[in-house]
Amino acid sequence: MADMNLGGRTALVTGASRGIGRGIALALAGAGADVAVNYTRDADAAAETVAAIQALGRRAKAYQASVTDEAASAAMVAAIEDDFGPMSILINNAGIASRGRTVADTDAAEVEKLLAVHAVGAHRLSRLALPQLRQHARSDVIVISSVATLQHSANSAPYTMAKVAGEALALALAKEELRNGVRVNIVAPGLTISDMGERLAQAITGNPDIHHLDAKFPFGRVSDPSDVAAAVLWFVSDANPYCSGQKLNIDGAGQATFR
Repeated sequence: MADMNLGGRTALVTGASRGIGRGIALALAGAGADVAVNYTRDADAAAETVAAIQALGRRAKAYQASVTDEAASAAMVAAIEDDFGPMSILINNAGIASRGRTVADTDAAEVEKLLAVHAVGAHRLSRLALPQLRQHARSDVIVISSVATLQHSANSAPYTMAKVAGEALALALAKEELRNGVRVNIVAPGLTISDMGERLAQAITGNPDIHHLDAKFPFGRVSDPSDVAAAVLWFVSDANPYCSGQKLNIDGAGQATFR
């Protein structure tokens, strides 16, 4: 049976300085990949992620670039090829939260901001990375979405719209790049322990400790970044020889509750 050895492969993980992105970067490195750590603002957190990857015996380097910036993103992708050789894994993870207001109380600028990161940004990085991805017999693109696309909850329109658009990108790209050996899949977490997840939980419940929800979640705990990373690792490894254009929800059968 094929294993999850990623030796000889280079991955770019956007938004990898903390949270889910950091968890994915560490999982890929633990399986043998070298990792380009993308971040936007927190250089210290990115450096910590790089150090953790290097401690696993893999090469890593941090690259500052917003996925909303064409020039910076293009320069980053070019630099990664110079530093590591052509990447064969792209994880479109960078994301931001909406303010959680109704459509009536949300202006178009907020919707455009969310779309620019989750959808246009993922499109940009995928387009820029394709010349490198196509150089390998096998490459992988993952779009990190959200189970919000299953629920379409009130007060979530900008975030859900952006995540749905990101999923549309992944599903179209999977068909377009099949002939080039590029598999494209979607991983959709539920509430996960991260800066964004903790802010969301506090906003809804008023309690700053996300772990007060553990008993209300499947398996007796809120999801951890390693749970998301495990799905990503399977998708991009030889343990997945044939799956592309698919979505995996990491939400314990949808049984989690905030209340």
